[in-house]
Amino acid sequence: MKPVVTAADLERVPQNGEVAVTPETLITPLAREVAEQRGITFRIAAPQAQNASGGAAPASVAADAESTGRIVAIGADHGGFELKEQLKNYLRDWGYQFLDLGTDSASAAVDYPDFAEAVGNAVARGDAWLGVVLDSAGIGSSIAANKVPGVRAALCYDRATARNSREHNDANVLTLGAKLISQEAAREILAVW
Repeated sequence: MKPVVTAADLERVPQNGEVAVTPETLITPLAREVAEQRGITFRIAAPQAQNASGGAAPASVAADAESTGRIVAIGADHGGFELKEQLKNYLRDWGYQFLDLGTDSASAAVDYPDFAEAVGNAVARGDAWLGVVLDSAGIGSSIAANKVPGVRAALCYDRATARNSREHNDANVLTLGAKLISQEAAREILAVW
């Protein structure tokens, strides 16, 4: 998973400060806005070292200073984990950046409302342009995400509902039931949405 710089990360950076970033990481749109307002610059540094598991080593602040694409926040509980991983590949292939807010396994030790809230908050704060949340049925995630002020979550199950939710309802969070639709249907819904 690529490291991400959010507006919250910049709270610790002094006015007119500088943040060393790597080419592999992302800067959220809100973080870019905050950086511009506070005179914070991003300096490209050497890529991060890999940790023992092959992932990027933790960093307090990291970002992709060259990225100008739109960021999609994505999250899932254990029931949606596998489909989330596949959808991330599609987003990457389509040229989108994503902010993976968990979970990181199919372990049932997590609850969908936590991920729906995280994705909803990322969208509401402006850290992400749109959001996607997956659980087994998609209903619970839709209900939970809609409790976040500023979120308009829509459970979609085909291309028509995906199109309608964006064109007529201006939905900004898509929820999917990973156990109720096929991977191909999920890809088509996401592509239309």
